[in-house]
Amino acid sequence: MTTTSAGTSPGRRRKKKESDAIGYLFMLPNLIIYGIFVFIPTLCTIFYSFTNFDLFNWKFVGLSNYSKIFKDSFFMKAIGNTLLYAAGTIFISMAIGLLLAVLLNAFVPGRKLFRPLFYLPNTISVIAACMAWLYIYNPNTGILNYLLKLFGGTPQSWLLDVKLSLLCIMVMGIWSTLGYNMIVFTSGLQGIPEYLYEAARIDGAGAWVQFTRITMPMLAPTTFFLFVMAVINSFQEFGHVYTMTNGGPMNATTTIVHQIYMNGFEGYKMGYASSQAVFLLVITTLVTLLTFRYGDRGGDADMA
Repeated sequence: MTTTSAGTSPGRRRKKKESDAIGYLFMLPNLIIYGIFVFIPTLCTIFYSFTNFDLFNWKFVGLSNYSKIFKDSFFMKAIGNTLLYAAGTIFISMAIGLLLAVLLNAFVPGRKLFRPLFYLPNTISVIAACMAWLYIYNPNTGILNYLLKLFGGTPQSWLLDVKLSLLCIMVMGIWSTLGYNMIVFTSGLQGIPEYLYEAARIDGAGAWVQFTRITMPMLAPTTFFLFVMAVINSFQEFGHVYTMTNGGPMNATTTIVHQIYMNGFEGYKMGYASSQAVFLLVITTLVTLLTFRYGDRGGDADMA
C-alpha cells in the first residue's frame, strides 16, 4: 500500500475527515442551543454591565456599575452571606454524604431502601421542599418548636431571627445535597478494587487505617469533583433564600444571586445587575481555577 510521508494513506485521511464531519454534525444541535441560551446571553450580560439599562433604554456608562459594587452595602452583605453559606454547607454535606456512603456500602442492611430515601430530597423541586421546611420552621405550628416544647426548650422564631435565619437556610441546603454526595461517593467506593482491602487486612490493617490509607486516597478524584460542583452551586444559591425569606430579616440571608435578581427584576436596574452577574462569573471562575490548580485530583494518591 502506498502511503504518504506521514505514514497515512489518502483513503484513511479521507475517512477520518468524513468521520470528523459526522461528529461535528451530531454536535451541531447542542452547539446551537448552547450558543443561543448560554454564549449569546453571556455576551449580552457583559455588554449591558457597561450600560445604564432599564429594559427599555440603555446608555453607556463605562466602569461606573463596577465601581458601585464595592460601595453597595447590600451587595457586600450578600457576598459575606454567600461565603458563610458555602463554608457552612459544603464540608458538612460532603462529610455526611461520605459517612452514609461508607455505611450503606458495607454495613447497614436494607441499603437498597435507604439509598433512595436519602437521595429523595435531591429529586424534590425547590418550591415543594421550601414549603415543607417553612412548615417545620413555623414559629406557631412548626414541628421544630413543638419538639423544643416537648423537651423543655424555648420556641424560636427561626426564619425571623437575624442570628438564626441563615443557619436555617444552611441546614436545608445540607439536607438537599447530602443525598447527591452520598450517591456519587458510593459510585466511587464501588470502583475501588477489593484486593487492596484484602491485602491491607492480611497486613493487619484495621478499619481506620484502611479508610485513611486506601479509601480516602482512592476517592480523591470523586471528592475533588464534588467539591468543585458544590462551590459553584453554593455561589449560585437563590431558590431557598427567595422562597423562604426573600433575603430577610434585615438582609441576613440575602445572597449574591438574590441581589442580582432584586436589582434586575425588582429595581429594573439591569445594567447594574449585569455587572453583579459578571462579578459573580469572575469570582466563580477564579475559585474553580484555583481549586483545579491546587486541589488534589487523586493523580498522586499515595497507597504506600
